[in-house]
Amino acid sequence: MENNVRRSARTRAIVAGGLIVGVLDALDALVAYKLAFGMTPVTIYQFVASGLLGQAAYSGGAGTALLGLAIHFLIAFTAAALFVLGSERLPQLRRDAVGWGLAYGLVVFAVMSFGVIPLSRIPPSTPSLPLFLNGLVGHALLVGLPISLAARRFLGGAQRSALARAAA
Repeated sequence: MENNVRRSARTRAIVAGGLIVGVLDALDALVAYKLAFGMTPVTIYQFVASGLLGQAAYSGGAGTALLGLAIHFLIAFTAAALFVLGSERLPQLRRDAVGWGLAYGLVVFAVMSFGVIPLSRIPPSTPSLPLFLNGLVGHALLVGLPISLAARRFLGGAQRSALARAAA
């Protein structure tokens, strides 16, 4: 019975974290890329799909935009799953969820920016400083933090560390 309860809590943490992050990061992208480049939602998610399809994604209409949105959520759920599974082995990640969540968001940003995107079919480009800073702050606050808080909420570990208790 305990295994089923634990598995259910793990699943809820991953689903909640993935959904929250998928929505928040999508909204951030919609605003940032609209302001920076005037991009529409369709073009933004065709850009995501171009990581898989290359330039052909831009001629695929709404279908490739939906593929891009699906890829976006797949990445969000993967990021959530990795943190949740890691936090089961390292409960400190849940006990100090704010600090570790912010750090995790920066790690996700780095992995996406310097690993996943360069290995995809998206052509190399130099991001503008405002978009780079938005990516750093956005991933810390809108990706890592919600995932870590979902892990703490569903898996427990809300006890504060001695340092956090001393600071209170």
